Amino acid sequence: MAKKNVVPEARAALDKFKMEAASEVGVNLKQGYNGDLTSKQAGSVGGQMVKKMIKSYEDSMK
Repeated sequence: MAKKNVVPEARAALDKFKMEAASEVGVNLKQGYNGDLTSKQAGSVGGQMVKKMIKSYEDSMK
């Protein structure tokens, strides 16, 4: 099943966000395929993204 973007314009912003999160946790992502990452590396990137989203939401509530 192919990925279907609800808002195609958001893809670039999400990719940039993912690259920033990866950089912050010391994971070297490259454009395109990153299937050579370990589960730990991929999880740390995803976890960092979630932390940043939660912080952003909490800051917007103040």
